[in-house]
Amino acid sequence: MENTKERTEHSSRVERKRRDSFGMFDGYDSCSEDTSSSSSSDESEEEVAPLPSSLPIIKNNGQVYTYPDGKSGMATCEMCGMVGVRDAFYSKTKRFCSVSCSRSYSSNSKKASILARLQVAGKPPTKKAKVLQKQPLVAKLAAYAQYQATLQNQAKTKTAAVPVEGFSWGNYINSNSFTAAPVTCFKHAPMGTCWGDISEGVRVEVPNTDCSLPTKVFWIAGIIKLAGYNALLRYEGFENDSSLDFWCNICGSDIHPVGWCATSGKPLVPPRTIQHKYTNWKAFLVKRLTGAKTLPPDFSQKVSESMQYLFKTSMRVEVVDKTHLCRTRVAVVDSVVGGRLRLVYEESEDKTDDFWCHMYSPLIHHIGWSRSIGHRFKRSDITKKQDGHFDAPPHLFMKVKEVDAAGEWFKEGMKLEAIDPLNLSAICVATIRKVLADGYLMIGIDGSEAADGSDWFCYHATSPSIFPVGFCEINMIELTPPRGYAKLPFKWFDYLRETDSIAAPVKLFNKEVPNHGFHVGMKLEAVDLMEPRLVCVATVTRIIHRLLRIHFDGWEDEYDQWVDCESPDLYPVGWCQLTGYQLQPPAPQSSRDSQSSSSKQKKKAKSQQYKGHKKMTSLQLKEELLDGEEYSFLQGTSDQESNGSASYYIKQEP
Repeated sequence: MENTKERTEHSSRVERKRRDSFGMFDGYDSCSEDTSSSSSSDESEEEVAPLPSSLPIIKNNGQVYTYPDGKSGMATCEMCGMVGVRDAFYSKTKRFCSVSCSRSYSSNSKKASILARLQVAGKPPTKKAKVLQKQPLVAKLAAYAQYQATLQNQAKTKTAAVPVEGFSWGNYINSNSFTAAPVTCFKHAPMGTCWGDISEGVRVEVPNTDCSLPTKVFWIAGIIKLAGYNALLRYEGFENDSSLDFWCNICGSDIHPVGWCATSGKPLVPPRTIQHKYTNWKAFLVKRLTGAKTLPPDFSQKVSESMQYLFKTSMRVEVVDKTHLCRTRVAVVDSVVGGRLRLVYEESEDKTDDFWCHMYSPLIHHIGWSRSIGHRFKRSDITKKQDGHFDAPPHLFMKVKEVDAAGEWFKEGMKLEAIDPLNLSAICVATIRKVLADGYLMIGIDGSEAADGSDWFCYHATSPSIFPVGFCEINMIELTPPRGYAKLPFKWFDYLRETDSIAAPVKLFNKEVPNHGFHVGMKLEAVDLMEPRLVCVATVTRIIHRLLRIHFDGWEDEYDQWVDCESPDLYPVGWCQLTGYQLQPPAPQSSRDSQSSSSKQKKKAKSQQYKGHKKMTSLQLKEELLDGEEYSFLQGTSDQESNGSASYYIKQEP
């Protein structure tokens, strides 16, 4: 009864303190105040032994935190019972001595729960616990050696661009002083339209990893640098000391606005490296944070909402046939990751015949779309829907801009320039082969078309992937001439006369240039559209109004791809980490310097996913056409980084 009375009185004192304190830190005492009281732990109803008053800690609602074995800087593995240096333990929580123990704990809940009960803080260990915790001196020495090795590895990591254990965006950006494209450039990505004014200087509450307490505690950090979703953070109190700076995904579950700990009953504890700098941490925080910016209170809710996708598994769609671009097929949504869909063609019995694309991709449509516009369609051998499969509602698909085809419009035989979907690094001489309904066009690349038109491809009239005659010349882009065309350098005026053709009118093309925000040199994560299951580390190397040239880091320039600035296949740095998608790191320097012919052929062979026959790259085409003669394409000396509407077409010759 007395215990209950004391706790009730203590609780009421805490509530009064909350009402009287500075609102941002309600419920917290300064670390200079008495910390010798005890109360119940979150994980156990057993009482905790008193702590020495010198221990730097901020109480929260009377709760006190202790070390698992009562010794500063030591920890006990919850799986095997080994006692060792805490900083050498695995994971942020330091609950396990190794990865194997962590995995064993997860897979063997019975043993783990028994061991957890044996390690109640403040109680003398039972005989069984003593047996589990009894370790030879060799094990303790090994733990200390591991601790020293960890410190050495951390020092090496600061200078290494790519850690041995895997790719790290933070290290990659820091070591090379790269800049990443801001999240606001990607309207289709999570938080792309509601990122707000998150910038350098914003304060957040994050887990304090520089602490020896067994329970997760937090501290306030400021954003030093932003790179997409990733932020370089520095704990408050470190001033100009960058020794403990760390990168994290700002949309992660452990990142909170200032004040979250107060409302959630979580403790704020200063990092032990700087705990000696101030005696009244509360006063320090009040001074530092008055007038500072933080995340919106509903930030995590917005992140969660922006990652809800309307496409569901088992939905049926029409998608381009990757072996014959001229037609579509029925496919079923097998999985949804970050808005990207893994589609399995309906006739694939073993589910290996698949195709990856974003839910806003122009390559997918609702069931019945092909028939409605007159597009080729491969009928399925399956006569009726499989159980559980259902047609995706038409409103889920990206809408195209309405066009007026009643007046002057595209006609069959008209010439234009188009990005080759089978070789996305090239803009080629092309011809309109068929005009479909609703503004859609079937287009073929001159000089390399199949006799049956199986390699025609469908672009909408408003597509940013088609251009009027002369676009490449005025913007200093290399134009790929028709295969076998010997009159070089290529001149549109001569070619139109020779083929008795006319150019598609300039006014019919989409000339809108949004204020996209991209700049040359910006880093991002981009889909390799020749193998669309892969998302790679990439760089913007050229900007021609709304057209971006994407370079895949570590690969040769011939694998670059022309992509629209609003393409759903471009993502901010950190997108893969946020969504759980696998990121393909850059090829290592050694691979860049000595790429074998076999690796090159493997990369080039990716285009087989889209076609039944192999097309020549622009490099091969040059070699065949040159035949030893002097020849050159127009090369751009500077990029036009226009973020607004502009007249970027030359006048057509009569």
